Amino acid sequence: MNNKFDALKDDDSGDHDQNEENSTQKDGEKEKTDRDKSQSGGKRKAVVPGPAEHPLQYNYTFWYSRRTPGRPTSSQSYEQNIKQIGTFASVEQFWKFYSHMVRPGDLTGHSDFHLFKEGIKPMWEDDANKNGGKWIIRLRKGLASRCWENLILAMLGEQFMVGEEICGAVVSVRFQEDIISIWNKTASDQATTARIRDTLRRVLNLPPNTIMEYKTHTDSIN
Repeated sequence: MNNKFDALKDDDSGDHDQNEENSTQKDGEKEKTDRDKSQSGGKRKAVVPGPAEHPLQYNYTFWYSRRTPGRPTSSQSYEQNIKQIGTFASVEQFWKFYSHMVRPGDLTGHSDFHLFKEGIKPMWEDDANKNGGKWIIRLRKGLASRCWENLILAMLGEQFMVGEEICGAVVSVRFQEDIISIWNKTASDQATTARIRDTLRRVLNLPPNTIMEYKTHTDSIN
């Protein structure tokens, strides 16, 4: 785990020295946020990196969902079924969540983990997702945990190099196979979707004959 931790640290976009200088300022902001929270009757306070932590370029939220196979899901029932695990703003906060989570390979039934930028729901209908699509890779059983970890570390470490295009990633555990996907904002931007595909192939170390499918969310909805 250490080398991945270090790799992700090296890839973060925060200026480390500046971060340390700003830590006291952030403490002050945190106190103010806490104060504002108590004054405003329990508003959810913003998640910020702690002192001397390594900030990520974006805040991200982990989600979990599970459903009974064979039962059709409407978007309303899907939204009720999806549970927010928590939001993080730094490398260290990510590892706190991740180290306590079950690995995808150990999940049972129809279960999904989602990791999306804060403020984006892992639903096709979300404003950030509705004009986008996703790259889908079907994996034989036994590969999901390693591929999921490599995928999310690459995403948090900004290795895809496509600006703000990435919305999030999903791992779906099924009986016969597992599926991982990465979602982006603009399905019509072929240069971006091609770059995401090529980066995905590299960070997951996929064999050349791996089938990768791009599906727009409008196709999924229809």
